[in-house]
Amino acid sequence: MDLDLSGKVALVTGASSGIGLAIAQILAAEGASVAINARDAARLNQAAASVPGASTFAADVRMPDACQALVRDVLYRHGRIDVLVCNVGSGASVPPGWETPDEWRRILDINLHATTQMVWAATDALASSRGNVICISSICGIEALGCPVAYAAAKAALESFVRNAARPLGKRGIRINSIAPGNILFPGSVWERKLQEDRTAVESLLEREVALRCLGRPEDIGRLTAFIASPMAAFITGATYVVDGGQVRS
Repeated sequence: MDLDLSGKVALVTGASSGIGLAIAQILAAEGASVAINARDAARLNQAAASVPGASTFAADVRMPDACQALVRDVLYRHGRIDVLVCNVGSGASVPPGWETPDEWRRILDINLHATTQMVWAATDALASSRGNVICISSICGIEALGCPVAYAAAKAALESFVRNAARPLGKRGIRINSIAPGNILFPGSVWERKLQEDRTAVESLLEREVALRCLGRPEDIGRLTAFIASPMAAFITGATYVVDGGQVRS
């Protein structure tokens, strides 16, 4: 499908592996000029080899100043930003009830502030291009699934941010949507580790909880991201797309 992304500039955060890298690869395949971001410059440069024409920008988007500098650098290199994909996140935390104030701040910085700060830093650029934002969230922010409490709360806050930001951003011509992945398998993922530790337990979970009885792939998220980013989704904003094989029931 031609998504009419040729000539568009897409900035993807958290793009050195997994879902972020797949998103960058698919956007590039659709003709976009892709700027990829991550904290680790070496891993980022390695990832860029699989994204045709990608430019790399190492920065820690948990820091507001770094977000502003990243946007300035991308604009200097490409002249515009049409698509912002906020993919930074991590579900690794402590067992429920063991969250300290420092752990809450750490999880919120990764899973909420890394997105809200990037949107804040890029809003003027996106308004100029009448661009759009796609936030990669999680089904843990939608239902109580037994994941770490701080992570679930941060992703729920991210979902609320998307819904509530849609109107003020819309007044400036900017769309914002989110994708809530379920269980996604890729090298280095938690699901790769769980399969290695106890494949039977994973298969039992999928049989019991997931309608399609399988794990997802990063490409499942990447293809949907490309569609939402494209002019074909021009009338869609403030929406959440669940991609979980039928795990969420609400």
